[in-house]
Amino acid sequence: MLAHSTYSEKLVDALPNRSVFLCTRGFSLVELLIVISLALVIAGIAVPNFVSVMRTFRIQGNARDIRAEILLAKMRAAGNFTRARVRFDHSARTWSTEAWNKTLNQWVRETVGAPQYLSTGISFGFGTVSGPPPGTQIVLEQAPPCKTGAANNPGGGSDIANTSCVIFNSRGIPVDSSGAPYNDYAIYVADGRAVYGTTISVTGLIRSWRIEANSASANWQRR
Repeated sequence: MLAHSTYSEKLVDALPNRSVFLCTRGFSLVELLIVISLALVIAGIAVPNFVSVMRTFRIQGNARDIRAEILLAKMRAAGNFTRARVRFDHSARTWSTEAWNKTLNQWVRETVGAPQYLSTGISFGFGTVSGPPPGTQIVLEQAPPCKTGAANNPGGGSDIANTSCVIFNSRGIPVDSSGAPYNDYAIYVADGRAVYGTTISVTGLIRSWRIEANSASANWQRR
């Protein structure tokens, strides 16, 4: 027995880092609960802020893309010496540039990058805001409905339901369906927290605006 005990002791002494085996221990249950609680508190603070920032980025991106599309239609009209328009579909939550084809006597959609879609949680509208941005429209409203077009008349035909159109003539001037200069174009998008607007003056100046969803009309801010 003595020889066996001596052999066992020598075997233990020969193990590397004996002190590590003797002293190492794991975390206690209390320590783990404290760490988990701190992580949950941090997540509870960070996640809502992250969601809010992402919503802001989405609606800002949509407003920026709409402004860019309107500018593209203005250049297409001048470059192709014809009328061009941006067609907004309120139901499908899309928009795209269309040009009047004089040979086919119809509006033809751009084939590249169209249509574009509003992000999740964003729709065409202006919530409970009651007044337009300063120096723009007389009454707060979306651009008029698009027309189907008729023979030799891009502004002819009937209204297309649940749409809005911003139209430019071949000189890049915003015009109504009859071809007369128009000073009341605007497109608004909202996400329940804010409203972003894009307005077009009769000179072709495109401006961007923002307002909190429940703010007074005087609180529009130029972007």
